[in-house]
Amino acid sequence: MVVLGIDPGIGRMGWGAIIVQSSKCKVQSCGCIETAAKLRTEERLLQIYQDLTKIIKEYQPDVLAIEELFFGANAKTALVVGQARGVALLVAGQNKLPIAVYTPLQVKVALTGYGRAEKNQIGQMVKVLLKLSSIPKPDDTADALAVALTHAFSRKYGVLTSKKR
Repeated sequence: MVVLGIDPGIGRMGWGAIIVQSSKCKVQSCGCIETAAKLRTEERLLQIYQDLTKIIKEYQPDVLAIEELFFGANAKTALVVGQARGVALLVAGQNKLPIAVYTPLQVKVALTGYGRAEKNQIGQMVKVLLKLSSIPKPDDTADALAVALTHAFSRKYGVLTSKKR
């Protein structure tokens, strides 16, 4: 099974495709879709749409796992990131991919067993679990791989299930 993990963002949308075979996970590929701040929002969303469509066509995932948004005070940021997340969901829908949604807390617990884990701890666990030589950069890429791993673990243990949305 191939899981495509997504860490939504408008400036940087992290993605990571992992291959899950029995209890082993390995990176198929990963990266970050970056859009320039000088572009209009609609141009940035179009770029995300086009790049994510290419990624799905190339890596043929069986499921898209995406992080739920959590923003405290900054409503403007939440709105534009939500639009980018919507584009990711649209591309998944167009490609008939089941979608699994995980909160930041679920990702932290799945990887570290601790709901208040720091970003560096998540990155270290991604590195260890996927047997990488270093923590993937930027953080958005490591976060996307963490979401993909969360789905792989959740599916294995039957704790969380993917939902077609």
